[in-house]
Amino acid sequence: MELRAVISGIEGLKAKGTLDLDITSVESDSRKITKNSLFVAIVGFETDGHKFIKQAIENGAAAIMIQEGVKLNKQDITDDVTIIMAPDTRIAAAKIACNFYKNPSKKMKMIGVTGTKGKTTTTFMIKAILEAQGKKVGLVGTVANYIGSKSLGESSRTTPDALELQKLFSKMVEENVDCVVMEVSSQALKLHRVDGIDFDIGIFTNFSEDHISANEHPDMEDYFNSKLKLIKSSKISYINADDFRVSKIKKLLPDKDIKSFGIDNEADLIAKDITITNSSVDFKVKIDGKNERIKTGIPGRFSVYNSLAAICVATKLGANAGVIKEALLNVRVPGRSELVDNKKGLTIMIDYAHSPESLQSILNAVKSYTRGKVIAVFGCGGDRDKSKRPIMGQISTNIADFTIITSDNPRTENPEEIIEQIEEGAKKSKGKYKTIVNRTEAIKYAVEMATKNDIIVLAGKGHETYQEINGIKKHYDEREIIKEVT
Repeated sequence: MELRAVISGIEGLKAKGTLDLDITSVESDSRKITKNSLFVAIVGFETDGHKFIKQAIENGAAAIMIQEGVKLNKQDITDDVTIIMAPDTRIAAAKIACNFYKNPSKKMKMIGVTGTKGKTTTTFMIKAILEAQGKKVGLVGTVANYIGSKSLGESSRTTPDALELQKLFSKMVEENVDCVVMEVSSQALKLHRVDGIDFDIGIFTNFSEDHISANEHPDMEDYFNSKLKLIKSSKISYINADDFRVSKIKKLLPDKDIKSFGIDNEADLIAKDITITNSSVDFKVKIDGKNERIKTGIPGRFSVYNSLAAICVATKLGANAGVIKEALLNVRVPGRSELVDNKKGLTIMIDYAHSPESLQSILNAVKSYTRGKVIAVFGCGGDRDKSKRPIMGQISTNIADFTIITSDNPRTENPEEIIEQIEEGAKKSKGKYKTIVNRTEAIKYAVEMATKNDIIVLAGKGHETYQEINGIKKHYDEREIIKEVT
C-alpha cells in the first residue's frame, strides 16, 4: 500500500522525504522489519522504540514514524528513508493499522467485553452460543486467540497492540468470520489499541480495585474512565445493574443505547430462582417473553452474571432459547472455575486467580456453596509484586478450611523465599496451612486429604500449560497432574 494511503486521516503529521513509497508491512518491533516496511517508534513503559531506529533501517525500513519532541541520532538515519513525525505515535499506530489492513473490523460484528472480572468467561460463553447458532466466531483474549475451534496460540496480553490486532482481524476476514468477541482491557482502551473499532455491542461486567500502579492506572477514576471508553464506542451496551459503579453508566451517558442485566436490582434481564452446587449453577430468566431454565457447568454466583451478559448479546444477534440453553450447559472455559474430571470423583477446580482480589473472590464463591471443606492450593509468581504475597497468604488461610502454599511460576526467584513471604500473612490467621514447595506434591497432598463433599481449588495458573523455573518454561498442565495423582 502506498505510504500516503497508510497515513491517511492522521492529523498533525510532518514528513521529510517522499510519500510515494510502496509499504509492504507496518511494525513497531524493529526485529520484524523487512524490506520496504514502515517502522512506528513508540515510547513504551519499558523500552523506547526510537532506540531501535537504526536496527529497523538496517532490516529494510523504507519509512520511519517518530514522536514529536523525541531527539534522534541523525547518524542512524540514511537520506533515502522517509521520516514522518506524529504528535503521538501510539494513537497514529492504531489509525495506520486500520488503514493498512483496510478496516477489517468493519466487515464483522464486533463484540467487546470489559470489566475487572468475568471477561474471559463471558467471551467464551458468547462464542459458544453464537457457534451453536451457526456463526463463525473469532475470539481475542487472555487465554488465546481463536478462529472457530482453531487456536492461534497463547496471548501475550489480554488485548494485543493495534498493529497486531488489526492484522489478526484481517486474517479473520480472510477466513470468513462472522462475529468477533474480544476481551477489552482497560490498558488497551487507555493506550489506544482498539481505536478505530466501532463495536456493535459492548459489555461492562463489573468494577473493583485492580491494575492501580505506575505503569497501569494512577487511581480508580482513571481505571474506570478507561473502561468507560468501550461503552462510548459501542452502538449498544449491556451493563451490570448490581454493580454500584457500573450501574451509574446510564446516567453518565444518557445519549447511549444502554441496557442492563442483574439479580438483585431492577434490570432489563433478571435472573431468578438461582441454585448453586459444586458442579453447576442454574437459574430462571425470561427469553423472548417466556421463562426459561438455564444451567451451566461453571459454578458460582458470578457465573450467573456472566451468563446473563452472554444471553443479552445472543438474543440481540437472534439466538433462540434452545440454542442458548444447549451452549451454556456445555461451555467450558480453560482455567476459569474449570472443573476437572478425575478417577476419585473429587471436585477439583482450576482457576487463574493470581491476585489478592481474585483469590478472595474465588474462595468466597466456593465457600458459599461447598458442603465440605475448601482446600486451597496456591503460590505467587516470581519477579512480580512482592507486596501481595503475605496478603494472599492471609486471605487464603482466613477463607479456606485448609491451605497448601506452594510454587507458582518462581521465574528467577528462589521458590522457598516466595513461600516464606506468603507464609508471613498466613501466620496472621488462625487458619490451617502447610507449605510444600513442589506444586505436584502439593496437589497430591490436597487430593489425598479431600473427601467427595470437599472442593480443591488450584489457584494461580489457570489456563497456563507451563511452569517457569529459573527463567526456563517447562511443560506443566495441572489437568495432566490431576490425572496422574488421582
